[in-house]
Amino acid sequence: MPHHLLEVEGLTTELAGARVVDDLSLALRAGETLALLGESGCGKSMTALSLMRLLPPSGRICAGSVRLAGVDLLQLTEAEMRAVRGGRLAMIFQEPQTSLNAVLDVATQIGEALRLHQSGEVSRARVAELLRAVGIPDPRRRLGEFPHQLSGGMKQRVMIAMALAGDPEVLIADEPTTALDVTIQAQVLELLGDIQRARGLAVLLITHDLGVVAERAERLAVMYAGQIVERAGVADFFAGPAHPYGRLLLDSLPDTTKRLGALAVIPGRVPPLGEDWQGCRFAPRCPVALARCHTEPPRWQALDAERGVRCHLWESGVAPVWIPPGQSALAVADKREAAPSEVEPLLRLRDLKVHFPIRGGLLRRELGRVRAVDGLTLDLEAGRTLALVGESGCGKTTAGKALLRLIEASGGSIRYRGRELLELGGRQLRPLRRELQIIFQDPYAAMNPRMLVGDIIGEGLRALGLERSRAGRLARARALLELVGMDPAAVDRYPHEFSGGQRQRISIARALAVEPRLLVCDEPTSALDVSVQAQILNLLKELQGRLGLAYLFITHDLSVVSYLAHEVAVMYLGRVVERGRVEEVLQQPLHPYTQALLSAVPRLEPGARSAPLRLEGDPPSPSAPPSGCAFHPRCPRATPECAREAPPWSDPSATHGVACHHPRIAPRGA
Repeated sequence: MPHHLLEVEGLTTELAGARVVDDLSLALRAGETLALLGESGCGKSMTALSLMRLLPPSGRICAGSVRLAGVDLLQLTEAEMRAVRGGRLAMIFQEPQTSLNAVLDVATQIGEALRLHQSGEVSRARVAELLRAVGIPDPRRRLGEFPHQLSGGMKQRVMIAMALAGDPEVLIADEPTTALDVTIQAQVLELLGDIQRARGLAVLLITHDLGVVAERAERLAVMYAGQIVERAGVADFFAGPAHPYGRLLLDSLPDTTKRLGALAVIPGRVPPLGEDWQGCRFAPRCPVALARCHTEPPRWQALDAERGVRCHLWESGVAPVWIPPGQSALAVADKREAAPSEVEPLLRLRDLKVHFPIRGGLLRRELGRVRAVDGLTLDLEAGRTLALVGESGCGKTTAGKALLRLIEASGGSIRYRGRELLELGGRQLRPLRRELQIIFQDPYAAMNPRMLVGDIIGEGLRALGLERSRAGRLARARALLELVGMDPAAVDRYPHEFSGGQRQRISIARALAVEPRLLVCDEPTSALDVSVQAQILNLLKELQGRLGLAYLFITHDLSVVSYLAHEVAVMYLGRVVERGRVEEVLQQPLHPYTQALLSAVPRLEPGARSAPLRLEGDPPSPSAPPSGCAFHPRCPRATPECAREAPPWSDPSATHGVACHHPRIAPRGA
């Protein structure tokens, strides 16, 4: 068996007196990928900062050892550690926008890393060579650009280039793809895999994405409340997690097999790190906890040479029988498989356009237009969910805001219950505001931090004149909080006192306060852990069944689409390129862009990934869209015809349509 390049034993870290990493042990071999898995707040990033010795001033390492090729990094002086940090041991940080210096160009930032860890003069040619190695096209042109001029994927590639500048032996990747579209995520992960194989790098991959773990790691460690609770080979873990926490994480993932029921949820939330523990840290949330789990901390159980678990259930030496926790039935049976009705849709968009002028010069003359939405046609029926999917910048959110008249459309038609919304003035539109509501992507940014939760939820009731007394609004707010699964007493608290999942529930309660019929859900689960995501998806489905709500669900997560939506529309550069029932579009995609999105989605079966249909580059600018088919510069099947003429819309079936010169059904699993 290959020797361990990085060995961590008993690592214990405190931050402001709270123990955030507790007796952590793991080992990493040369050339392998070890995934550190867990929800937000489990201590994964603090573990990485401890290994790099980059803790904030209030942090300190209390115990343990971190050996890199036999050298204990915790015994080195800071001057000695600087030669290791960024050299033999490098890190890709989670958020490239805040990690890169906004006032320095790309060449200066990468050159600084080269000067610190390599001898000799640092030339622009050497920096360009690093950029070329991480797949940045036209690297010499990028040398003089600043971070704000780069896309999210480009910024992440620059971070990888900086990490590789010191020719490291171990690379720590802290959520390297969290904020990226699925296509860019696939490119970055493929790049990391290529670099790892070429250089023999050992990679510690910190993530909460189980699909990424299944595809990219050989072994994993599951972390909860500062402790490792399970270590295993990836194939063994996905065949059957040993710890209840890992089992619940797997069960809470949305997919097509769970569409007719509720997802498993993990009750409660990750406890604050540094709490004074009496028993197992997961016991308050564990559905199979024993009485002793609440009073005695479990010991580490080695199950074999590669696998171990921290759980009382394994102390007999026999694998416990897993009985999944019961899920409450949905209030109303799901009507997902019902055929579309002949009644006029609740919402009908026809050729909707939203163009923003580009102005410049002293007189602010119009120099061009950004075609954010450029001819959108959709139907949404009452009580059903239409998912609008696509990469960032394709116009999804703009379309959602335009149909609510939060921004003005440039043309087209928006008919709601037979009425043309674009013809209504402010006073005529006001009565319809209560029927059309939105759940924003970032609930914290959408709430006034100085207002109490009760006043936030009742704000719409007051603005629309539906409830004039504050006592009446608070009573309604308490009832709504109970409806979305929260304590009614939360009306007297502020938004910062809640977790991300709880804030999203408050946002849903606020949207429901005025009794809407249609909700625009703008990426409502994108920033949530998988366990919290399951709670929100269950809630949205139950509310739809109980109240007959229609959802326009804006997302880039196709697993969520497969679980929640009835129909799906795929959007690219302001236009829908394919739409139909979820089963048709996800199982028999016709457009090459849809096929690329699906092929880039990580799968939960270790080793099952086929070669992705790779898309080169980023989407074109909506201010200068390509001629003909907007997708042709990135399309692997493009022909000269695609560059000359916009593709016609065709309907292979009554419920499935596509705009493509060369539509083709992709093989299953592609």
